[in-house]
Amino acid sequence: MIKRNLLVIGLAALLGACGFQLRGTGDIEFALKELDVSARNAYGDTVTQLTQVLEANDVRVYPGAEYKLFLAREQETQRTASYTSAARSAEYQLTTTLDYEIRGAKNLLLMSNSIEVQGIYNQDGNNLIGSDQEANQVRSEMRRDLVQQLAQRLRQITPAQLDTLQQTAEAKAQAEADALEAARQREAAQPQQSPIELPRP
Repeated sequence: MIKRNLLVIGLAALLGACGFQLRGTGDIEFALKELDVSARNAYGDTVTQLTQVLEANDVRVYPGAEYKLFLAREQETQRTASYTSAARSAEYQLTTTLDYEIRGAKNLLLMSNSIEVQGIYNQDGNNLIGSDQEANQVRSEMRRDLVQQLAQRLRQITPAQLDTLQQTAEAKAQAEADALEAARQREAAQPQQSPIELPRP
């Protein structure tokens, strides 16, 4: 028994030294120290939980930060995963997709991506209340997973990376503006044709 306990302690120490942590535990160190976070559903659970994770890891979340994270769309779909012998739905698979954007100065789009998580719950026709409770529990776990995945992605983004993307976005926007202005000037320089006068009968 003592040898087994020592082995477990030794493995835990070894995994800890390698930087291994159970999902959802431990601190996440972010290179970004401030972020403006908003969402289409400004008071939704996802943006609320993400803000809590960021602030708990020393990221200052406030309107007016240099870079803005916008949770553009969160959508849930459901499909039947399996059937009972009576061909009635027995399991449902839930899929939640989150589209997000990071914008910089002048509201220029720097990057966009999406995250997808899935979960399965049982549907018991004889216990609808219990089935609803299980579905809500699965949704809560999926949202935690969604927030955790997004936090991990944000952790990998550095200010230097966003600065480079900002410069690229500004150069692209300037090139597009110059092209529009050149087209406008060409159109203005073309002589305007006088209307054709039709001969009077």
